[in-house]
Amino acid sequence: MKITHPVTRSAFGIAALAAIAILANWLVSLTPMGNRGVDFTENKIHTLSEGTKAILGELDSPVVIRYYASRSSDYMPEEVKIHMRRVDDMLKEYAALSGGKLRVENLDPEPDTDAEDSANLDGISGQRINDQNLYFGLAVSCLDKSSIIPFIDPRDETMLEYHLSKAIAEVTTPVKPKIGLMSAFDLAGGPPMMPGQQGNQAWVIYQQLKQSFEVEDIPMDAKEIDAGSIKVLLLFHPAGITPETEFAVDQYVLNGGTVVACLDAYSVAAQMTGGGNPMMGMGGTPPTSTLPTLLGAWGVSFESAQVLADPAYATRLAGDRMAMAVLTLDKKAMPQNDNVITKDLESVTFFLPGAFTLKGGGGVASNSLLKSTSGAGFVNSMQASQLAPELTTSFRSSGTAYDLITHLHGTFKTAFPDGKPGDNAGTENGEQEENAGKEEKPETEALKEGKAPGNVFLIADVDAFYDRFAFNEQLLRMGLASPVNGNASLLFNLIDQAVGSKHLIGARSRSAIRRPFTVVQKMEAEFNEQVGAKIAEFEDKRNAAQERLNELQAQKTRGSELYLSPEQEAEIRKLREEQVEYARLIREQEKDLRRQKDKLAGKITLLNVAAMPTLVVLIGLSLFLQRRRYTRAR
Repeated sequence: MKITHPVTRSAFGIAALAAIAILANWLVSLTPMGNRGVDFTENKIHTLSEGTKAILGELDSPVVIRYYASRSSDYMPEEVKIHMRRVDDMLKEYAALSGGKLRVENLDPEPDTDAEDSANLDGISGQRINDQNLYFGLAVSCLDKSSIIPFIDPRDETMLEYHLSKAIAEVTTPVKPKIGLMSAFDLAGGPPMMPGQQGNQAWVIYQQLKQSFEVEDIPMDAKEIDAGSIKVLLLFHPAGITPETEFAVDQYVLNGGTVVACLDAYSVAAQMTGGGNPMMGMGGTPPTSTLPTLLGAWGVSFESAQVLADPAYATRLAGDRMAMAVLTLDKKAMPQNDNVITKDLESVTFFLPGAFTLKGGGGVASNSLLKSTSGAGFVNSMQASQLAPELTTSFRSSGTAYDLITHLHGTFKTAFPDGKPGDNAGTENGEQEENAGKEEKPETEALKEGKAPGNVFLIADVDAFYDRFAFNEQLLRMGLASPVNGNASLLFNLIDQAVGSKHLIGARSRSAIRRPFTVVQKMEAEFNEQVGAKIAEFEDKRNAAQERLNELQAQKTRGSELYLSPEQEAEIRKLREEQVEYARLIREQEKDLRRQKDKLAGKITLLNVAAMPTLVVLIGLSLFLQRRRYTRAR
């Protein structure tokens, strides 16, 4: 039957359009395009970082993410359910950007199911919530390697992308990451110097590095460092480094390598592991280390003749001795709140450190991970090591905030524009040059500028990672390495980030999706500031009146007949009137605060309810008028 009535045709048309829209949305959601959108948020909280996109774009082996979530449980907290939807969206975006190399398996581990068995095999045991064993974690696997996130904590939402990208980078790395270690210390330990003596124990940091990475010990006189095989070069107190070795480090960085350099102005570890000579430790280990040629070329200066003291971070040691140059640095000393290296650290302790000053001119970007206050200054190394009490009175601030950990990144330029140190730039005559060319095969030409972006992390102290300063001494004697501060975590956070993937270096944590009501909080803070002073004033006057009444009562108790004078009665009446007035004032302030909150809530509601529909109506009217004008013109 042919439908001719206009209303009926319109109803069927609207129903058909609705069905088409629903089906189209459903079909698009099944494609990679359906998981993309435009992010208009302030900090791009719904957009994956460039590092994550690069990791996903370089996948050459299939990656599987088994995502365990107890969706069918009625006991899952609402906060976790909301966060679960955010994780769902993020994993869809990961899969869409991987080009088909990453697959997400959604599993609901109900009791006595294959999904629960799979979770147990992956090492995910679930969390006890409301007397139920609930699952909310994931396992990332590639070939025979796997990495797990046992529980996706909603309180740690800012770190989710980093942990997930790091796990993908780990499982797609075919071999154990190799780091190069160059040090003037005997970190690996060794046999006793004399019969009957105990041999030198390996540093705990060295033992932990050996457990996590393939460590290649590089001699202090190395002439070449392979950037292709060594993911990170750790310069651990490179005291007495030669220009030839600095040149090798220079070429390593120019080839896109990552260097972590722990320098020191006055190493206590060199003294404690050495003899009685304060200027030289056992085996000739100087207490000072620096990179004299490289630092200047990188636009950095390092104060190594004195140590840095900072009264704001000075540490009080046993015996109530104030150590001006032993710095216990808390969150205030970590300027980058969103940096994954320092985000979870509460404090680190540096012992007689040097300090970095950025001079510029190195052609690379820099940022500070750990910084002193502007009240810091330099003091004599020997006096600081002896905890000389006169330092507290003779100390003078320089008025400058110094870097204690600095990250340099970018395309570096060589610190040796004239080539390798020791090589002859030219020959006196053409015959010598010709003979040299016949007898020896020419070496690889030295790089003058970076072939790939490099990274350099500069740390102004090496003692922070010495056994006695980073771990509990008593437990160390029992063979247990228990950290006493965040020093070891700081170093391993940095190395873990560097070896995981070059795209994770310098990564930031995401901004939190939950946003505080800062306007309302500011209103409440202003209210507390305004009324708080008046309340405190009233409390002082009330206490004074109470003390006065107590005095009168005490005199009456001792037996003397006491009547209040007219002046005293007037004072009491005045205090009571003030009490009533202040109570009224506080109520008015509270009412005003509520009125302002209600006014703000009304504006927000109006914008949400009326502004967007009004905008849609105006756009519709403009399109209608434009079409009507076009129809009349025809």
